Amino acid sequence: MEDWATTIIAMLPNFVLAVLVVFLGVIIAKIAKNLIYKALRRVTKHESLLSLITTTIHVAIILVACFIALGVLDLTKTVTTLLAGAGIIGLALGFAFQDIMANFMSGVIMAIRRPFEEGDLIESEGSKGIIQRLNLRSTVIRSLQGQIHIIPNKEVFENTIINYNTFGKRRIDLECGVSYGDDLQKVKEVTLKAVKSVTNVLSEEDISLYFTEFGDSSINYVVRFWVKFKKQPDFLQARSEAIMAIKQQYDENDIMIPFPIRTLDFGIKGGEKLHEVWPKDNHKDSDN
Repeated sequence: MEDWATTIIAMLPNFVLAVLVVFLGVIIAKIAKNLIYKALRRVTKHESLLSLITTTIHVAIILVACFIALGVLDLTKTVTTLLAGAGIIGLALGFAFQDIMANFMSGVIMAIRRPFEEGDLIESEGSKGIIQRLNLRSTVIRSLQGQIHIIPNKEVFENTIINYNTFGKRRIDLECGVSYGDDLQKVKEVTLKAVKSVTNVLSEEDISLYFTEFGDSSINYVVRFWVKFKKQPDFLQARSEAIMAIKQQYDENDIMIPFPIRTLDFGIKGGEKLHEVWPKDNHKDSDN
């Protein structure tokens, strides 16, 4: 008992110092967590990422304080054993959960780089829709038809992302055709006038029309114009108004959008007249 009492009394100063080290570590960890949160808040507003980073730093500082406290108590071998065990466990978990870690790291990078925001219309990995949220493991998209697509962050990060909201505008390429008998210069002027009357068209951007081909029953063209874009209905409404405006102007200016024309040849050989190849007996039957 005397030996135990002597040992405790001898270690009491070190024990008190170890407790102070842990206490200071907790205080420093709390201060560092708040400061880092405020600093990272300027970079990203992703709350899950901010919480993860600040919590990780908070726990890491406390663990360092605990290891220092164990060193003060001359428990160096215990510290070495704990670090070795943590390294082995970390390595094993890294191999076991490498896909999860890949998705996690991709989510962290995207949260910092911010290639899109919640509410943006994007297209990735064959999925097109509105961003609902970016988790640390997956990206949640609501398709234009209302379905929810959950895509692993690794797939989004490693492949092409098309963001339709980046510039706040979007170009519409509208294809149509006019009759061979119409004046093409007049067609161009009337079409451009019709497009300019659309509500969302950006006047500072060029509106262009190019005739593209001699079709089977029409001369085809494409008219290109830019519209303000915040959400998908902006695009659909502008395109719908453009079609209606063009049709109205064509009706008022006697410009025709022709129906497809097909020639039916009933001859045995192309170009032969039907009455010349039709059997004579059939003529007699039809007369009777």
